[in-house]
Amino acid sequence: MGMEYNRQPRTPLHHTAQISMLEPVSRYRLYLMAQDRSRNTVDKYIRDVKKFLEFNGGASLDHDSVARYRAWLVDTYRPASANSMLVALNGYLAFQGQGDCCVHLLRLQREMFLDETRELTREEYTRLLDQADQDGNTRLFYILQTLAGSGIRISELPFITVEALYQKTVSINCKGKIRQILLPRSLVEGLKEYCRDTGRTAGSIFVTRSGRPVDRRNIWREMKRLCVRARVDEKKVYPHNLRHLFARSYYEKEKDIVRLADYLGHSNVETTRRYTRTGRMDECRQQLEMGMTGRRPHKYSYEPEGRGRKKKTPV
Repeated sequence: MGMEYNRQPRTPLHHTAQISMLEPVSRYRLYLMAQDRSRNTVDKYIRDVKKFLEFNGGASLDHDSVARYRAWLVDTYRPASANSMLVALNGYLAFQGQGDCCVHLLRLQREMFLDETRELTREEYTRLLDQADQDGNTRLFYILQTLAGSGIRISELPFITVEALYQKTVSINCKGKIRQILLPRSLVEGLKEYCRDTGRTAGSIFVTRSGRPVDRRNIWREMKRLCVRARVDEKKVYPHNLRHLFARSYYEKEKDIVRLADYLGHSNVETTRRYTRTGRMDECRQQLEMGMTGRRPHKYSYEPEGRGRKKKTPV
């Protein structure tokens, strides 16, 4: 019998109780910001903590309540998603001085093959580009190329500036780390042409009409609208999947995971390995055909041989 747990959050708290409950969350937000976490990371951690507090419904916070929440996550989310939410919660508990309530993450084995239902293929990426071109959405056309051709995060897009095109390197300051990346020559030439057409002479290349860097949520919405017309599964179309496509394409070509980690801004190569699943299930299965299997036993018929004995004869 598994552990029993509530599948739904408890009854909503009284407004005053909610305010009291969320005050530590506000302090935790400030703490995360002081750790130079990116805005997106901070927002995700806070969402995950609030999800637990809603699930717990104001009940006493102890190891058992966290264990029930962990069981609910396992039953509700994919393992990797559940772990990311537990990381946020464990960090909050440690911040609150309740480290004894922390729970273990799920133990995950690295997946051997590519999940074709989730990963964007090069052919699908090409269809997205073609559709953006047909729609006359030149900005999105070049945003897609920039993300897939450089491997940067969507939050790093403002660092792609006019000046960087002529300096031939891009300096990215993200998550408290500064790194230099290169852009493919073909991408640089395309972006220079885009800047000439749009009159951009300095600063971030991809901006709104008011001149501010384009918001990631707007890019997300534009990509979702695009995938319908391009006949690409909506589940595959989001900015970070272009980063995955870059990583797989680079690894297939160069087989240099250390250099790839530098391009992606990973301090741990093990993180990069998650991006480099290049084989599909059928390909992985075919790789196992090494001549060790496939033989079948001979079939024999038995014929009388005198005095009740039988002789084996191949069929």
